[in-house]
Amino acid sequence: MFEEKLDALSRMTTEHMALPFPPGFRGLDIEDQDMVMLDADAYGYAASVLKGPLTEQRRAGLTRMTAVFDKVLPAIDDEYGTRYYTHVRDMALLAAEVENLREK
Repeated sequence: MFEEKLDALSRMTTEHMALPFPPGFRGLDIEDQDMVMLDADAYGYAASVLKGPLTEQRRAGLTRMTAVFDKVLPAIDDEYGTRYYTHVRDMALLAAEVENLREK
């Protein structure tokens, strides 16, 4: 189970790097979130989880960040932007799931 989730996260990060960043989202804040930083942070957490266990501080940051998507996603009014950030959210959630499985 753990290895399957880790492999899925690896595929998602690779897919993410191949997706073009949504036009018009650079410098855009939605629900007080810088959309470039949200994207970069989510990818950074996912890449860190692939390398090994997170520190307590990083784990808490990942948990806080995943909650941000509940506010941000409904506020995006761009079809591609919604698809892109749904993928980003799913990648972050999978990273959190992998991290939780690692603890057990």
